[in-house]
Amino acid sequence: MAKAYLVGSGIAALAAATYLIREGGFDGADIHLFEEQRTIGGSLDAGGTPDTGYTMRGGRMFEAEYRCTYDLLSGIPSLDDPSISVTREILAGHEDFAWDDVARLVDGNGKIVDTTSMGFSERDRLDLVRCLVTPEGHLDGKRITDCFGDHFFTTNFWFLWCTTFAFQPWHSAIEFRRYLKRFIHLLPEFASLAGIHRTRYNQYDSIVRPLAAWLRERGVTVHTGCHVTDLAFTPGARSGTVKGIHLSRAGRDERIEVAPEDLVLVTNGSMTDASSLGTHTSAPPPPPRTSDAWLLWHRVSRGREDFGDPAVFDKHVKESRWESFTVTATDPVFLDALAGFSGRETGRGGLMTFTDSNWLLTVVAGRQPVYRDQPEGVSVWWGYGLFPGRAGNHTPKPMTMCSGREILEEVLHHLPFDDRTATRVLETSTVVPCLMPYITSQFLPRRREDRPEVVPDGSVNLAFIGQFAEVPDDVTFTVEYSIRTAWTAVSRLLKLDKHPPAVHKGHHDPRVLAAALETMHRR
Repeated sequence: MAKAYLVGSGIAALAAATYLIREGGFDGADIHLFEEQRTIGGSLDAGGTPDTGYTMRGGRMFEAEYRCTYDLLSGIPSLDDPSISVTREILAGHEDFAWDDVARLVDGNGKIVDTTSMGFSERDRLDLVRCLVTPEGHLDGKRITDCFGDHFFTTNFWFLWCTTFAFQPWHSAIEFRRYLKRFIHLLPEFASLAGIHRTRYNQYDSIVRPLAAWLRERGVTVHTGCHVTDLAFTPGARSGTVKGIHLSRAGRDERIEVAPEDLVLVTNGSMTDASSLGTHTSAPPPPPRTSDAWLLWHRVSRGREDFGDPAVFDKHVKESRWESFTVTATDPVFLDALAGFSGRETGRGGLMTFTDSNWLLTVVAGRQPVYRDQPEGVSVWWGYGLFPGRAGNHTPKPMTMCSGREILEEVLHHLPFDDRTATRVLETSTVVPCLMPYITSQFLPRRREDRPEVVPDGSVNLAFIGQFAEVPDDVTFTVEYSIRTAWTAVSRLLKLDKHPPAVHKGHHDPRVLAAALETMHRR
């Protein structure tokens, strides 16, 4: 009986294990996941306690055309109500509690910015259209700044776009163009975020835990604390057959023999590897100079151009890092004040970005509770800064050197709260900052061949899955992308008739284009 070995336990690996059972007919007992960390879920994490402070590195947003995601989760029971699927839970949550953001941008005077207009000049509009119609191959190695003038990066559109998707001006023009095409149908409601779906709780409680429970019930084994260090291939300059897996477990080296009929699915690279947590009173420690999660890709790609180039993504930390923070509060004063200022009850307001913030801070107060085990009387909210290397407006040092409390003081500096409210917020909050050196590494300027195909040409039993495998047309830094790579890997390796649904292409719909153009021309 064939076995499947999956490197990593993030959403790509969990999805692949599910598809191996559901579509590939595998017995769960023949599927093994190897995870270096002690917890599973990869970037879909959520930890901490109400006493020491909750922490989650990021939040994930969904939308109606996440076809692979909703297909996967349609067969996974919700933990709250096993009679319905996780997909149904997410869609019902959107119907009952959708975002309707009217305070998406806040200026340096603490005033809500009118986002009726995207703020485009005629040149900006022409540059956007030019970017959309330029063939992707002509954008190899180019940055967004190579396609737009300086004014573009001062527009309402750019502030909305970059803080929703975490783009920087120096990021890849290829990825920017893909996002434009992929999400152009959301443009008319982009400021309100009305088209965005969210999970009921944080991503770990709402997605990882139900998936893990489903897999565990079917006998899938997850080996935590197990670091895969290398793969052995059958002889040949371009062999695509893995014959062995080298790993380290509890300080001992092991080798697993792999038969040609066995499958090996590798999550190559990691956008949240080497993340470091600070505390309410201390800044996160600097990241290490080398990253274990990237070493495997470096090793297996040595001398193999078809396995991509990890150095494009993991050697430019200052261009790929940003910092997030999670706030745990024992007093609802912040949420109440934010709701009063934004005009939306907690959970309906969406993202709020401070356009004059040197760190380009964004905060979001989600529907409570954010954690499934969150006690009554405790609230959680989250935020991030895209320029953590700059000195703050209020705090005269970089965000990377700030404690959780100092970050909270900087946030309060940008909000028009009275002193009494600000003092209560500071006295009743615990803030845990998180520095992520590789968080937008998948957006760095690249060429098409820098990411390996999900199943490289000639591969017999090896596939790459996750954010750094190449899927034409779809957009990285999304749950949808990871799940699509997983489904693609299973479908191709097993030569199945059923394949992932096509990527949504709203830019082919004249009505979508007309609505987008009307939005672009609003004044």
